[in-house]
Amino acid sequence: MFETLLSGFWESLVEIPEFLEINYEATIQRFVDWFAATFDVIFGAIRDFVRRVIYNLELWLLAIPWFIFVILVFLAGWRLKNLTTGVVLGLMVVYIASSSLWEHTMSTFVIVIFSVIVCFILGLPLGILMSKYRPVEAVLRPILDLMQTLPTFVYLIPALMLLGLGSPAAALSTTIFALPPLIRLTYLGITTVPTEVREAGTAFGSTPIQLLVKVEIPQALKSIAQGINQTTMLAISMVVIATLVGFGGLGEEIYGALASGRRGVGQGFVAGFATVFLAIILDRLIQGVAERFDHSEGGES
Repeated sequence: MFETLLSGFWESLVEIPEFLEINYEATIQRFVDWFAATFDVIFGAIRDFVRRVIYNLELWLLAIPWFIFVILVFLAGWRLKNLTTGVVLGLMVVYIASSSLWEHTMSTFVIVIFSVIVCFILGLPLGILMSKYRPVEAVLRPILDLMQTLPTFVYLIPALMLLGLGSPAAALSTTIFALPPLIRLTYLGITTVPTEVREAGTAFGSTPIQLLVKVEIPQALKSIAQGINQTTMLAISMVVIATLVGFGGLGEEIYGALASGRRGVGQGFVAGFATVFLAIILDRLIQGVAERFDHSEGGES
């Protein structure tokens, strides 16, 4: 009998009390429904604007002959890095063009470029504010930590909720996912400007704005360029996952290959290599720009 009482007592401890079983799903769903209905006009306008911009950019890129991209990428790789890099990057573009994935690649490229531009517009000023004002840093730091620890698929939920299926949701989720590195590296670049450089600028009568524009930002350009590089790489990885919210691109080919099982192995490898090559091309070119900034700073000093 003692054992029965002990067993019942232990089971009562293990079971979660009914007053703690809260229906969080219903509460969150009510808030989401209210939020979406209240701000539907605003997000509808954003959705239409983003869709129009992405559509026009894609049309413009597809109107350019593929071999022009080969030449431009070759010249950029040659001038920013070296001749070997230019040749290799040019051959990667040739592979993408010959793999029947040119339109899918351009769709992915447009989302990546759009997201990186938005990240730059938002991330640069936020990084500057974070470096200048402690309250802003105190607020942004835990938010950035949260953004960088959330599972990747979680970013699709608010995008789908606010903008529905399609390229606008893909652009929003990609932008949110790729934003933190640019903010952090902008903050790092400005806060690590040598004190004597700031003092020299102040001694010559620079105002805080002039000190920021003419001294701190130029000194932090290498770090900012690295932030753009990391943001671009994250955007490419996220835009593949964004296929789940109705966006096509290379991610659609990869997920189609997964759904096909063994019959889709070839398709998956071809689309995967195209995605990797796109990432390498952007990575090497952005690295080249960052190195140019580094060399120019070294030459000036």
